[in-house]
Amino acid sequence: MVLRIRGYLFWGLSLLVALVSWRFLVLGVEAGMPHMAHFLDGQALALYAHIGLAPVALALMPFQFSTRFRMRRPALHRWMGRVYALAIVLSGVAGLVLAAGTVFGPVAGWGFGILAVLWVGTTVQAVRLAMMKRIAEHRRWMIRSAALTFAAVTLRVYMPFLGMGFGFETGYLIVAWLCWVPNLLIAEWVLLRERPLQGALG
Repeated sequence: MVLRIRGYLFWGLSLLVALVSWRFLVLGVEAGMPHMAHFLDGQALALYAHIGLAPVALALMPFQFSTRFRMRRPALHRWMGRVYALAIVLSGVAGLVLAAGTVFGPVAGWGFGILAVLWVGTTVQAVRLAMMKRIAEHRRWMIRSAALTFAAVTLRVYMPFLGMGFGFETGYLIVAWLCWVPNLLIAEWVLLRERPLQGALG
């Protein structure tokens, strides 16, 4: 029952946040994402690449972890994986550009910048291992990639509470790290727990 609830939350939050992230298509960046509007002056291409493609990766991510989908549609799984990876590479590079130009200072810039580098790096490694048919290792790196992709969700969960507790600007500095560091630590904890089990089964 608990696992089923976790699954529903994983799917529901990923798809919901992906859809909400495209609100700029209807409202515009100034109205829909006012804290990102300063990037329109000189970094518009990076901004649209990031906010347009990151939700693609987030929406595809749950499908890539569905065993049923992977077994029934292996070719589609591979193609969706390629789209997922391409969206992350383009959005991650754009995110790195935005992190360097943020008006919220170096603390937020470094937080989001390191996230962008790790996001791209873990995903590229996962793809490389898949191409080498090293599927078990590919899965481990995909878990890391997914943990960082899910930062889009945790950011939106934490930010209202941080904003109420510390104010928007301070909350934004905190969430630049809080949205992804715990996610990655949890992913590593899950992977460490799997290793003794795999050794016992082997």
